[in-house]
Amino acid sequence: MTLSATQAGAPPAILLMGPTASGKTGLALELARRFPVGIVSVDSALVFRDMDIGTAKPDAATLAEFPHHLVDLISPEERYSAARFQADALAAMAKIRASGRIPLLVGGTMLYYKALLEGLADLPPADPDLRAEIEAEAAQKGWPALHAELARLDPVTAARLAPGDRQRIQRALEICRIAGRPLSALLAEGQGRPPPDRFLRIALLPSARAVLHERIARRFQAMLQAGLIEEVERLRQRYALSPDLPAMRSVGYRQVWEWQEGKIATRAELTNRGIFATRQLAKRQMTWLSNTLTGEVFDCLDNALATRVVARVAEFLD
Repeated sequence: MTLSATQAGAPPAILLMGPTASGKTGLALELARRFPVGIVSVDSALVFRDMDIGTAKPDAATLAEFPHHLVDLISPEERYSAARFQADALAAMAKIRASGRIPLLVGGTMLYYKALLEGLADLPPADPDLRAEIEAEAAQKGWPALHAELARLDPVTAARLAPGDRQRIQRALEICRIAGRPLSALLAEGQGRPPPDRFLRIALLPSARAVLHERIARRFQAMLQAGLIEEVERLRQRYALSPDLPAMRSVGYRQVWEWQEGKIATRAELTNRGIFATRQLAKRQMTWLSNTLTGEVFDCLDNALATRVVARVAEFLD
């Protein structure tokens, strides 16, 4: 297939969105075999080097055959933001197009998709003193109490955050106190111009959540068997890590860290907590897909999924 501008004059790009364990990676590779695409990862954990098992990162052979942009970018000691993703993704898309290929963006970090498609608000910078004040309040009252405060000040933001999501609760409260306005209002006002692309948005959603939940359970158990605990041990030996860093707050890594610190008593409890946390992540991802990132929905449990998506992509590109 040769590439050309679409009839509308806008360059094509494909978004392959879905919750964890929905089969995004396998489907992306199938599309890469059939179409001239370049893959861009949309995953907040795959940016970290040496975090392979718990992120379900494609293996070295796969990455050699099908190179992925925005994988293994930074150390687990570093932080990565939606703003940086937006800039990196746009640069990767331009590079892919320069090579005569079509960008295929694949992953489950829905905030990154939103940043790419809608732009980012101009938010106030972090205030270390205010953050320390909020941390002190949390130490006294607990993060669920601060989540309740956020629900009074910014119910829209609070509704999408778990009561224990300390980093995001802290940032949302910080913005409320600095700006005197809710984060959700600032985000709504600050949407930028979307990139000049014609996007095919494919949303993978399960027709039966119980089946996806079983997939998640098997997947997390397989990660443990593949050496997730040992991977976290190696990371802690190699890097100066703390449980507050985004890398170690990733699902799976957080639970293993707590087990290694004695906060989780047994291997069975570790397994159960990891599975529960992953299911909660999938629930949030599906909420984003249903309410914010609308797309053409395909059943990720359909045995003919690959055939149907390949046909839709062919129709889109033609």
